Amino acid sequence: MNAFLAVADVLAHLAGRWHVERVVRDPTSGGEGRFRGTTVFSPLDGGGLLHEESGTFTWQGTGRPAERTLRFLPGPVPGTADVRFADGRPFHDLDLTTGRHTAVHPCSADLYRGEFTVRDADHWRTVWRVGGPAKDLLLTTDYARVG
Repeated sequence: MNAFLAVADVLAHLAGRWHVERVVRDPTSGGEGRFRGTTVFSPLDGGGLLHEESGTFTWQGTGRPAERTLRFLPGPVPGTADVRFADGRPFHDLDLTTGRHTAVHPCSADLYRGEFTVRDADHWRTVWRVGGPAKDLLLTTDYARVG
């Protein structure tokens, strides 16, 4: 039995507001940070979704406002997405038709390896492992649908 929820159309599934909790671990230093906030996936003109995340990132006891914007565009296969940075640069593909997807994103000399899993209609998770000369991080993000 598959432990993940298959998603026929990732853009339709993600549309709306999500509560976000992210843990950022640095295995090299032992440091750990947390992000708490909200992600809103709203319609883009011409198709796709605008992903706007905002909240507070706390590292070593100090909290700071944090935000990011991504574009989730229709992918090459119906039901998938082509995820891009706010400026249009490619980030990764996303296909949740099995409820699970892995993606890779090279960033300068570092490499991001992501795993996306859908637990049920209202909960999904991303885990990014980042390795290279500049970074050694594990980022685990849990999303819970709001409303």
